[in-house]
Amino acid sequence: MIYHLFEYFKAQGCDFPGIGLMSYISFRAICCSVAAIATALIMGKKTIGFLQKKQIGEEIRDLGLEGQLAKKGTPTMGGIIIIASIVIPILLFGDLSNINNILLIVTTLWLGMIGFADDYTKVFKHNKEGISGKYKILGQVTLGLVVGLTLCFSSQLGFRDKHNNNYDSQVEIAAAGDIGSVVSLENTKTTIPFVKNNEFDYKWLSPFKGKLGDYFKWIIYILVIIFIITACSNGANLTDGMDGLTTGVSAIIGTTLGILAYLSGHIVYSDYLNIMYIPNSGEILVFMCAFIGALLGFLWYNSFPAQVFMGDTGSLALGGIIGVCAVLIRKELLLPILCGIFLVESLSVIIQRCYFKYTKKKYGAGRRVFKMAPLHHHYQKENIDSIIKKPYVALPEAKIVIRFCIVSILLGVLTLVTLKIR
Repeated sequence: MIYHLFEYFKAQGCDFPGIGLMSYISFRAICCSVAAIATALIMGKKTIGFLQKKQIGEEIRDLGLEGQLAKKGTPTMGGIIIIASIVIPILLFGDLSNINNILLIVTTLWLGMIGFADDYTKVFKHNKEGISGKYKILGQVTLGLVVGLTLCFSSQLGFRDKHNNNYDSQVEIAAAGDIGSVVSLENTKTTIPFVKNNEFDYKWLSPFKGKLGDYFKWIIYILVIIFIITACSNGANLTDGMDGLTTGVSAIIGTTLGILAYLSGHIVYSDYLNIMYIPNSGEILVFMCAFIGALLGFLWYNSFPAQVFMGDTGSLALGGIIGVCAVLIRKELLLPILCGIFLVESLSVIIQRCYFKYTKKKYGAGRRVFKMAPLHHHYQKENIDSIIKKPYVALPEAKIVIRFCIVSILLGVLTLVTLKIR
């Protein structure tokens, strides 16, 4: 709103000190991050007090984990703080005419509502399972379909196809003032790491040629987007099991995606790095700064020992934002590296369940690969009968969280390095 107000003043010919500041993405990104931190800190204190007053606390099952029962009664549904701290700053300082911001706001609110419904069912309906898993998946698939269709057919989400123009570099395009004429629309290309010509086209996966192949490539692309959003959202949800874990890891991932968005939206930097130039994607940095600021503010209350849990209200939304952001800047194939923590957490659950069911059917008694899944609980559990026995003693929760965050930082750095390693 403030951004559009300043743009209105400029259009009316007003000239006062600072009127041009809102035109700079970097300035608005800083404003968003500061406003998000402030919102989270102020709103967090009041929200925690309200949740405690209403006795909206987490119901804890005794799983034999160190310090687990001490968490009983800790307020949950704190994801409301994160969502508000993202949306309010972006409404103030973001360009609300930019389709990237619109999609990310819709993602935040949509998945936040699904998570809220799940938390509400657990807390107020005393149903430990929450809403049915199929409803969560349906909500995530619906969002993926909306994002996929928008990416396929929106005229604002094209990128410059460097193989389909008469210029040698993107800087020459900028100098010639001919950026718009070489922007590819309705294109299914994306970035693939560790390859010199690092562009991959989903139409290569189409088994058909001609017009049928052109139609089929959109189906493949949309299905990939649905899978990515669903996987990221559920991966963040599974990671949310320790104080500050999902918050810290998501902030690191968000920082990396913000850098990638800025580079992709800057014609000089994208030319130097030989990556896709995606007009308007620089605005994603503004949103991601609000995202990071909201998480840092929330971490003030969520760090060990946590005063509030984000619940599904926060975790589903965080994962969805990460997935949508990666898709918008055409870096979704980097997610297995960048979101390595989410990936191994999800794989640990899948492996544990499949192996347990297989051994139960074969031997009459289920056996475990990990001492407990998701993976972070494996390190928190005393040694029991499992294939992977190390560590032999349980590690403190704070140590596990810090080590996972360190690994996430290394994965973020590796993701950025892939821009040059080809």
